[in-house]
Amino acid sequence: MQEDLKITEVQQEVLVGILSIVSILGSLIGGKTADLVGRKWTTALAALVFQIGVAIMAVAPSFQILMTGRLLCGVGIGLGGMIAPVYIAEISPSVGRGFLTSFLEISINVGILLGYVSNFMFSGLSVHINWRIMLAVGILPSVFIGVALFIVPESPRWLVMQNQVEKARSVLLKTNENEAEVEESLAEIQLAAGIDNANKHKEKAVWHELLMPSPSVHRMLVTGLGIHFFQQITGTDATVYYSPEIFKDAGLRVTLISLLQQLPWVLLKLPLFWFLRFS
Repeated sequence: MQEDLKITEVQQEVLVGILSIVSILGSLIGGKTADLVGRKWTTALAALVFQIGVAIMAVAPSFQILMTGRLLCGVGIGLGGMIAPVYIAEISPSVGRGFLTSFLEISINVGILLGYVSNFMFSGLSVHINWRIMLAVGILPSVFIGVALFIVPESPRWLVMQNQVEKARSVLLKTNENEAEVEESLAEIQLAAGIDNANKHKEKAVWHELLMPSPSVHRMLVTGLGIHFFQQITGTDATVYYSPEIFKDAGLRVTLISLLQQLPWVLLKLPLFWFLRFS
């Protein structure tokens, strides 16, 4: 890509780093969108925006067009990264919720690994075409997501928030055959969504709850934000993004070494997967 579009080192750094910044915008948009159109179709929007971004990058004739596609990819990733754990947590039964939500982190690392595999497969092609094919392959997972959305149901919590209680009950029955547990879960969802107290209490704004949380919510926020903060401050993203350049400067075969480098990340996530599965 650098050779084909004559991109400078600074432009490459901006292109790489801008993704994480723009994904914040996607995450902020995703919360409101998820409440307006539902978790299911917010996922569809994330997949669509990402597909458009990747398509633009794959055919980009210049750095400016490439950056436009990258910005759209960032928005799509922000949307998807926000809505995926929310949907999984709301659709899954309590007995397997931790196990199922762990799929997200594992899938991210497997996806990065598959990206390196794809890059390795197409690395032998001309420098004018190989990077475009590598990018275009990234459209495939979001296409599969789009097809799956015609099969999977909407979040029962969102349905309850829209006063579609019977539809929510139907969705819960698809994931749990025990009707007593379904009714209990439905009652908990209604209570959490504020349906039972809608006429008694004025609903608090989400931002008010975040900025002035109750002690229990405050502890959850500190824990959640703290974990992600320390995860990112270690520089894991920089390692993933720039390891090919580091290996190249060291005189190593970039594609193969990058592929081998990602394997430990996937293997280290598997114990978490099995721990949540059997705990």
